[in-house]
Amino acid sequence: MQTRTYGELFKLIRSLAGVGSFSPSELDDIANLINRRFLQIFNESPIWPRYFVPSEKRDILALTLSGATASTDTTVNQNYKLLGSNTTGGSNVYQGATTTTVIIYNTGTAWRVDTAASVAEQASGTFTVTGGTQQFIEADTNKKDNITEVETFTPRAGTDFLLVEGKNLVPFAQTGKTTIGSFNRVFRKQPFLNQSATEYEFFLDVTGANILNIVSTTDNAAFVSYKKEFTPFDVTSGYTESEVEVPNEFFPYLAHATYADFLRMDGQTDKAFAEEERANLAMALELEKVDIISNNNTVNKRFSTYVNRQSR
Repeated sequence: MQTRTYGELFKLIRSLAGVGSFSPSELDDIANLINRRFLQIFNESPIWPRYFVPSEKRDILALTLSGATASTDTTVNQNYKLLGSNTTGGSNVYQGATTTTVIIYNTGTAWRVDTAASVAEQASGTFTVTGGTQQFIEADTNKKDNITEVETFTPRAGTDFLLVEGKNLVPFAQTGKTTIGSFNRVFRKQPFLNQSATEYEFFLDVTGANILNIVSTTDNAAFVSYKKEFTPFDVTSGYTESEVEVPNEFFPYLAHATYADFLRMDGQTDKAFAEEERANLAMALELEKVDIISNNNTVNKRFSTYVNRQSR
């Protein structure tokens, strides 16, 4: 997609103001006003093509462990993703999302949490855990099939307790992936390709999107359509020479809206009102382009009837 430079934007604002140069304090003010308006237009649409990512595969975090202290190993306190079935039996194997050498698995007789462990996928698609130092082991007399049902864990040392919380969470951040700014839609399989895909309802918290009514508790990934995080322009000097990229589709709005703010700052409210109108027109034209595209596809909407709701 086309871009302009931050230097060009600054020079245009200077030309609109009809001045040869801004004072040092005005330069800083203009830079702050540009970022203010950048955030405003960024938030005007959830599907700006430059910032929208459709159906990207993301890990579903299945567990959260807490309660471990220095008497064992605090790396145990983290989220875990489901890898798959254990080679030695039908139970699942879970791997730490942050510290990947922390593994949860069933030895065949009890659930166990190990640090410094490694896990390998076999040709059969199952997973084998090797090495590792035991931190917690299931202490229930009647052993549980599901780790979330375990009532008591015995730590390797000390008097730690372990809390296990089941969840179906797609976090905002995942290693090797762009951080999600805002969630748009979440699907079980890849949508918008060859066939319909089940779409999930979800609610948001500070950690990410919590999927409701997941089809299968063995699903370890979902396909997320999302908007990227907002990143302000980081220019603090050499404003008119800066090569920092500015989205071409935002360029007219940023110039006129920032100039309108500058006029207000200077007490010229009537002129600011007229300049604001020019800025809003520029933004409306860009939003209209997005709306036209959106009305001809299903990226940002659903096909619904009174008996079902599914992507098409």
